[in-house]
Amino acid sequence: MLDALLAEARLRWGLDPADGVAVVPAERLIGVPLEPSRPTLVVPLATLGTTPPAAPPAPLPGRHGPRGRDALAVLRRLYPADHPVGRFGGGEVTTVGALADADLAAPLYLAPVAPELASASPWGMPWISSRLREPDGCPWDREQTHESLRNHLLEEAYEVYDALAGGATPELAGELGDLWLQVVLHAQLAAEAGVFDLADVQAAIASKIVRRHPHVFGDAEVRTATDVNRQWERIKQAERAAEAAASAASAPDGEPAPPPKSALDGVSRSMPALAASQEMQERAAHLGYDWPSIHGILAKVAEELAELAAAEGPAHRAEELGDLLMVVVNLARHHGVDAEAALRSGNEKFRRRFGIVERLAAERAVALRDLSFEELDALWDAAKAELATSAGSAPPAKPASAAKLTESAPPAKAAPPTESAPPTESAPGGQNGPEEVR
Repeated sequence: MLDALLAEARLRWGLDPADGVAVVPAERLIGVPLEPSRPTLVVPLATLGTTPPAAPPAPLPGRHGPRGRDALAVLRRLYPADHPVGRFGGGEVTTVGALADADLAAPLYLAPVAPELASASPWGMPWISSRLREPDGCPWDREQTHESLRNHLLEEAYEVYDALAGGATPELAGELGDLWLQVVLHAQLAAEAGVFDLADVQAAIASKIVRRHPHVFGDAEVRTATDVNRQWERIKQAERAAEAAASAASAPDGEPAPPPKSALDGVSRSMPALAASQEMQERAAHLGYDWPSIHGILAKVAEELAELAAAEGPAHRAEELGDLLMVVVNLARHHGVDAEAALRSGNEKFRRRFGIVERLAAERAVALRDLSFEELDALWDAAKAELATSAGSAPPAKPASAAKLTESAPPAKAAPPTESAPPTESAPGGQNGPEEVR
């Protein structure tokens, strides 16, 4: 039967089997990968001499959203609405947009779409990127390099970060697409250089995820997310040791082997400082380098504040401020707070309040620089009250001044004895042990 369908498709619609052809069971269409840029036969299982399954198939992961649970909806996502659909047995040609459920009871032929129209295909964007880089492609795309695209990657990542604040929205889908484009572009450049291509990128991350989830794809057992994180770091540590052994074995005779990789080597130095600090401290904690409780961190905050107050000279103050920020990030980590997100939220709060302060000053025809501290403070309180009223809540009580708090809080010079932290003078690497880094 399949041979007869292929012969009719060759005769009526110019199918060339040498280009490859996919045969997709109609009843399993939602769970099967489809490549619209290739000829496709959609054939009922009964036509193929196979009994249809009792249970419907699960939608294909990656295409399993609201429009991935219905066969016709899947076809309309992958093909233009006016794309022709051939009916076998002499039936008239219809279009994807005109298909009805009853049409899937008989074999159908879907001719390949032009690669640039296969927009929902995983390989659509890679083809477009390659085409733009050809001699008769786009001058801008042809000029791009890994270096010239670096800032674009950061910009798109930040736009995704901003869109995430709204949750799962159509805008987020668009921003993720812009970020995906950057991945595709860098893979295209690497393919042209003969180093790797997008298939290597996909294989690298997929094999890594499988390798680091032995409790899912192997026989390891874990009970909590914390167990998973610790297992993840142990696997990474083993991978680094294996890489170091391979490097030592391949080192030329007489040359020292490169030093083993640190658990922190994978934390990019280009990351925002707060995010990098939290990631480094998180990784160290997964390896057991951490405070046993939050009390030691709180004492360390007070200690670092005192050291900052006593610092002399810009360089010393900058160093002590960095130490303080590290400890504050660690405090955020122990509370389960994303320090980067918390500061962004604080920035937005300041932006809103200061905008009101500016407006109130303008309404009173005064310049901020001409006001006393007490007058500025009053404007700030008015801004807080206005925002609280608009939010339907009472304004927060005003705390004691920072000066009074500083005077009444004696600095803690060391962690409580119960913390059993390593002494600051003998901590590794010139740092103050877990109370510095964690």
